[in-house]
Amino acid sequence: MLKKLAPLPLTIALAASLGFATPAFASTTGQSPAAAVATTAAPAPLLQPAELKTLLGQPGVRVLDIRAEKDYAAGHVPGAVNTPYGKYRGPKENPGQLPAEAALTQLLQAAGVDRDTHVVVVHAGSDHTDFGAAARVYWTLKVGGLTRLSILDGGSKAWQAAGGALETAAPQVAPSQFSYRYDQEQVVTSEELAAAVKAGNAPLLVDARPPKFFAGETRTDAAARYGTLPGAKSFDNAQFFPQGGTTLKPASELKALVAQSGAAAAPAVSFCNTGHWAATNWFVMSEIAGNKAVKLYPSSVVEWSQSELPMDNQPSRLSALVQDAKRALDK
Repeated sequence: MLKKLAPLPLTIALAASLGFATPAFASTTGQSPAAAVATTAAPAPLLQPAELKTLLGQPGVRVLDIRAEKDYAAGHVPGAVNTPYGKYRGPKENPGQLPAEAALTQLLQAAGVDRDTHVVVVHAGSDHTDFGAAARVYWTLKVGGLTRLSILDGGSKAWQAAGGALETAAPQVAPSQFSYRYDQEQVVTSEELAAAVKAGNAPLLVDARPPKFFAGETRTDAAARYGTLPGAKSFDNAQFFPQGGTTLKPASELKALVAQSGAAAAPAVSFCNTGHWAATNWFVMSEIAGNKAVKLYPSSVVEWSQSELPMDNQPSRLSALVQDAKRALDK
């Protein structure tokens, strides 16, 4: 049975200046002072299950479950709308590529998301890489003009572990009139990054992949070559999580790690293979540590490697052939 939710309010303001401006707020006419504060207060980028519980059912809040449809159907946070992660990704040859604005417009309109909606992204929480999916969705929404965004730390798994209720009915939501448009100032392209590298004025390049990728010892199938971007620094996204954990470390530890990476204040670009692991690094550096000069390179190494652009840690042709043979045997 479908459960009907009230339509969400329309926006009256637009984020500006590289997407790092203060949030756009809904009108509070006719609301009590307490309701006005609840509407306009900037939401925390990271929520714990108990914090999400207090938000459920509030007007202007939409929970987006980004798991596969079958997992969502088996049980989800009450009132959550299913927008699978694949909808925010590019084609098989490079999932990091940006999907069309029209496709994202259709997806978010159907989910009842508007520009002043507080969106809470819920991932599976099966392992720490699931957080990367949520962070990539968060980034995509922010680049599209949304400013009231949060991620549920630990995802659906943490919600259930905390005793959170589940429901199987998909809510019926009133579609919005939201129109998705990329803020190109927040999107790092191969062309502009290559130009900066060539000119010798590239920002700090942070490789979020496991060390073997950085060292040129392995590659993802979609990448044409082994190695990393010229001058990049390795900083595995897994460092932001306890060993084997699925929730982020305490904020103080996260900030210390960001400082260790060199991205506490300086302009930086986070990348990986397809902008998934990199989204975790971007989220922690930008949204937790507060460095708004950090950007994400969505197409990352897969797109970079498919061109003739230079790469560091690139093995010899013979070594690459040997590594390719080993990868084929391991499949």
